[in-house]
Amino acid sequence: MKGKTIKEIKIGDKASFQKTISESDVYLYAGITGDINPAHIDEETSKNTMFKGRIAHGMLTAGLVSAVLGVHLPGPGTIYLAQELKFTAPVRFGDTIKAEGEVIEINEEKNRIVMRTTCTNQNNVIVLDGKATCMPPK
Repeated sequence: MKGKTIKEIKIGDKASFQKTISESDVYLYAGITGDINPAHIDEETSKNTMFKGRIAHGMLTAGLVSAVLGVHLPGPGTIYLAQELKFTAPVRFGDTIKAEGEVIEINEEKNRIVMRTTCTNQNNVIVLDGKATCMPPK
């Protein structure tokens, strides 16, 4: 299985991936990364934060962008080079997050594309906004 090459990609091309974030997802991410911040895993402590309860790791949400690039557009064989991102709203357990990438720049000489990356929740609230640079497969 191979993703799209740079010659097959156009400005405005889009792809997305959607997932409902579960408590298990958050605990597995905490275990894998070692990020056991109470904001993510301790309900009692997190009740006293500005979010009034546990939230998912921002980087777990950002990982959904990786699924868009590596599986959907450009797809398998893509090399993810850089990501600028801003977390704009919390992701709560049970939120359904849609990660989307849209091609905004193409550099055929260097085999690079830049994509606007966004993640929105089930209420269409943007929870992550940014730009990714990647190399499509040759």
